[in-house]
Amino acid sequence: MNQRHLCKGLDCGKEATLQCPSCIKLDIPGSYFCSQTCFKDNWTTHKAVHKRTGEPSGSDPWPGYKYSGPLRPLYPLSPRREVPAHIQRPDYAETGIPLSELSVRSSSTIEAVSEADLVVLRKVCQLGREVLDIGLAAVKPGVTADEIDRVIHEATIARDAYPSTLYYNGYKKSCCISVNEVICHGIPDQRPLQEGDIVNLDVSLFKDGFHTDLNETKAVGKVDDTSLRLIKTTRECLEKAIATVKPGALYRDLGNVIESHAKSEGFSVVRSFLAHGIHRHFHCAPNFPHYARNKAIGVMKVGHVFTIEPMINEGTWKDQMWPDDWTAVTSDGKRSAQFEQMMVVTKTGVEVLTARRV
Repeated sequence: MNQRHLCKGLDCGKEATLQCPSCIKLDIPGSYFCSQTCFKDNWTTHKAVHKRTGEPSGSDPWPGYKYSGPLRPLYPLSPRREVPAHIQRPDYAETGIPLSELSVRSSSTIEAVSEADLVVLRKVCQLGREVLDIGLAAVKPGVTADEIDRVIHEATIARDAYPSTLYYNGYKKSCCISVNEVICHGIPDQRPLQEGDIVNLDVSLFKDGFHTDLNETKAVGKVDDTSLRLIKTTRECLEKAIATVKPGALYRDLGNVIESHAKSEGFSVVRSFLAHGIHRHFHCAPNFPHYARNKAIGVMKVGHVFTIEPMINEGTWKDQMWPDDWTAVTSDGKRSAQFEQMMVVTKTGVEVLTARRV
């Protein structure tokens, strides 16, 4: 029997027989469209699934690339990890295209999460905290980022949850691991962590229809004083921002708090990546930067759920991208740290949903 395929065009769903030629070349399944017109109309969003982690070619997958700092990826990457069939999946798990998220991406409307949904979301967020803490416990000299990704993947599926990053816009790992000058979205590879590194673990999971997202930066063994101060300052930037969250506060003002503290310690704030709303969608409104005098729109209201995740650099705030189209690094090769929590605005202020429960 011939298998029927439905068009991957946004809100289309017609029977489809045309397959994306790039997806065929890259061995990406399921990318069918009903017509050339539909394919062209959806190209801007569809091409995200073509992002690759790089072709395995030993210790340096991109010969001739000018790195900004001393860190180098170590390939080949391990295969995409399997998720048991009984675990609920987000809509992008097979195609890489988050269709439901894309349908609201142009909207600035911020959804208030109901009390009933918050009951579920609190449980999912605490599972995310458990998984992150398991990953952090695995951090030590000699352990590879890929091994930590395995630990996080297995801890996630042991909780009958799906790793939210897995195949999101084509990303092929179960978490992001960012070392030293990597700002965010580092792809777990075969490089062993070294004494003196700093490493950020960014964990996201999906369960019962909701996503959670949180991260922390940790020192690997004994590190230099500047790196310790960078980590401490970044955590304080997050804590100071959270302390200002309450009904009626402006999202754009969070950047003023963060940059003021970072600058007071001689550090800079990354400008290219945003905090975001999160609940049934992995990313949605509100979206706001972490630097001062930004133009983000939105007023906090009871039931708004979002992350705050400042990325603070030792040197310049400017970034560049590795050829894998995921790994963002500091343009001067100096170190970067990040901390992230997920929270809900309450009548009296804020509840940090991903907080570590003592």
